[in-house]
Amino acid sequence: MDTYQSNITQTIINTINSIFSNLFSSIDNNLYSILDKLLFINEDILKESFLQSLLGNSVSKSLLVIANSLLFGFSLYYCFKLLFSHFSYIELEKPHQFIFKLLFFGTCINCSYFICEKVISINNLISSSICEVGKNIFHTNISFSNLILTLNSIISIEQNSFDIFSVDGLIKSFISLGLFNLVFSYALRYILLKVFILITPFSFLSLVNHSTSWFFKTWLRTFLGLLLLQSFVSIILLVIFSLEFNHADLFSKILYIGGIFALSKANSYIKELIGSISTDVSSNFTGFQHRLKS
Repeated sequence: MDTYQSNITQTIINTINSIFSNLFSSIDNNLYSILDKLLFINEDILKESFLQSLLGNSVSKSLLVIANSLLFGFSLYYCFKLLFSHFSYIELEKPHQFIFKLLFFGTCINCSYFICEKVISINNLISSSICEVGKNIFHTNISFSNLILTLNSIISIEQNSFDIFSVDGLIKSFISLGLFNLVFSYALRYILLKVFILITPFSFLSLVNHSTSWFFKTWLRTFLGLLLLQSFVSIILLVIFSLEFNHADLFSKILYIGGIFALSKANSYIKELIGSISTDVSSNFTGFQHRLKS
């Protein structure tokens, strides 16, 4: 009877291990390969068909036509305020100052996507340089794809050796959940970057009027925060690859968990530094639940 129960227990354990082993292998082989594409964004994002259809090839066939129409509306608004200022004695900026702002920011509006492209290109150059430095020092590619290969060489996920109920199994589960959360976090960042690229002309437009200039400051802080995450994560990856990991050393595996945790909290650190927005999917979902309950 005891032998029979022991065999059943072992069969259940083997089945559970087989399920998790196949799950982690499938995730590693299919999902994490897109992490590099989601994180390391270059100017090619502006060449995607979705953005191309909205940006257009000329001022008259894109969102710029709306921005230029609003620019004309700002001009009319200033003219009316200037006219009524003679009766209300409200102090306004000088006409020549407004005309200079109109010409300067009007140029910025119509060159906004070119400016965005160059900013994205410079940011990608910085993150690529960080990864290239790591490659020259440690003789390995600094990327998520290589990170997963290193992880699997330390913690085996083979069906005949993986044990979810062991320390290695728990560590592998924690790391997989952390990286799985990064996929959604970076996907959210990718979408938000597209949104902030599209509203770039309107952010420059807001600088024409002093009362709306706050919009540009918020846009700039958020846009740069989303971009700088790329370089910050590159530095974290560089530090992770600089550590020496050993299959038999539990301390090195704990350091690996610390590195994954640092990657998952990178956006929060950027938010604290420059005041960007959060792309942490778990925290956003928790906040949504709280709003529903209230």
